[in-house]
Amino acid sequence: MSKPQIGIIMGSKSDLPVMQEAIKFLEDQEIPHEVSIVSAHRTPHRMVQYAEGARKRGIKVIIAGAGGAAHLPGMVASLTTLPVIGVPIKSSNSIDGWDSVLSILQMPGGVPVATVALDGAKNAGILAAQILGATDKAIAKKLDAYKKEMKEKVEESAEQVESYGYRGNKIGFGT
Repeated sequence: MSKPQIGIIMGSKSDLPVMQEAIKFLEDQEIPHEVSIVSAHRTPHRMVQYAEGARKRGIKVIIAGAGGAAHLPGMVASLTTLPVIGVPIKSSNSIDGWDSVLSILQMPGGVPVATVALDGAKNAGILAAQILGATDKAIAKKLDAYKKEMKEKVEESAEQVESYGYRGNKIGFGT
């Protein structure tokens, strides 16, 4: 795989099961990426080094997942002009994930972080690919194929459901 274009970071190893969805999407699309653990609270110097050195390493978009107070995405965004996508993670010390969502979502003016749904790492991977695809025709073509495949799956499911009709409390299609 060529030089990573997307950096995926998370506050701790316990975030990996959620962040794996972004990793898998990027692997499936063959988009070069790197993955690391960078804690805003436990390794602040590592976080600064990561954020400030990302562009020099060829990174074009950073996906940052964090739970609890979830400062990682915003702190990284404050240190770079690269797009940062925050993934709020429902962690063991979380208040139903709302603390993470609001911590990432409510950034002050001038320090934007694109925020996906709670545990929405796959969408973060897709969004990062779309950002790259705005100027990279090969990635755009892969995304077009991905969207077409999603559409075909839904149409196939709809056809199956409609051909049998819904037998519940509502009248189904095709009956």
